[in-house]
Amino acid sequence: MNSLGRYLGVLKGERVDFLPRLPILMQFAAEYIGSNYGAFASDFRVLVEANRACAEDFGMDQLSVISDPYRETQGFGAGIEYVTDGVPRCPHPPLEHSKDFASLPRPNPLEAERMLDRVNAVRLFKEKFGGEYSIMGWVEGPAAEAADVRGVTTFLMDLLDDEVWTCEFMDMLVEVGIGFARAQIEAGADTIGIGDAIASQVSPDMYERQIQPREKRLVGAIRSMGVLVRLHICGNTTQLLPGIADLGVDIMDVDHMVDMLTVRKTLGDGVALCGNIDPAGAVRTGSPESIRESILNIYAEVGNPYMVGAGCEIPSGTPEENLRALCEPVEYMA
Repeated sequence: MNSLGRYLGVLKGERVDFLPRLPILMQFAAEYIGSNYGAFASDFRVLVEANRACAEDFGMDQLSVISDPYRETQGFGAGIEYVTDGVPRCPHPPLEHSKDFASLPRPNPLEAERMLDRVNAVRLFKEKFGGEYSIMGWVEGPAAEAADVRGVTTFLMDLLDDEVWTCEFMDMLVEVGIGFARAQIEAGADTIGIGDAIASQVSPDMYERQIQPREKRLVGAIRSMGVLVRLHICGNTTQLLPGIADLGVDIMDVDHMVDMLTVRKTLGDGVALCGNIDPAGAVRTGSPESIRESILNIYAEVGNPYMVGAGCEIPSGTPEENLRALCEPVEYMA
């Protein structure tokens, strides 16, 4: 059974040889091939090679184009600065001093520089590894992209001060996200990841009223194109779980501060859970033995469907033996 078959099999409720391994790798992957984060985020060929090397050398079942949150933001007119050893930066969000989102360009994912670079990464993955690995495209969720375009603090104030405008703004961003997802699906992605990290910082009521309906629309549109959806919201999402349960996602990443059994009880058995080992405290600074034990304990607690991963990105500086331990085959339990 190859990686793609293993991944799809778990999602179909079939018995597979062992659990899929879906760690998120960015700076670690870049450095593993002797490159750097700036090159990884700016050149799809570096990103593809870094993912290939890690998938083959450590044992992973999904190739991903995730790199940073500013792909769509650059398409909206932002200037992006690349950093050798850090996440790209957006010094001046396009709407940091204005609420006139009608003035923003509507980016074409096949023309906007950084969006096209991501589409090209998917296309190269498909060309080289189609049918062997799952290929995951990536878009920003409505809240995350709104925070990127407005600035985090300004967006959080928008949620409080101008709900009508904020919802209209996010509706526009969802349309762009759907188009970006479509371009990646047409290039060969079988899964689209949605990152909406800022959502964990708002109240349940604010999430349910303003953010969740837009996430649901994005998820529904992507799934209607015949692919799978993996949701990633960093941080403590416990208070958001009832709304997340109604989104219709296929895979839910769970960060380390969230109780996995609570997630399983709330989302049910129809969603594959991925996580929730602490990336820094357990993967980077732990031991191979403790990592193996954590995975087995989580799996025993939540059962199927489950996929192995940390709560978020595997940090730079993680010992290779620790990542190997995270990716060691874990026998599927019927």
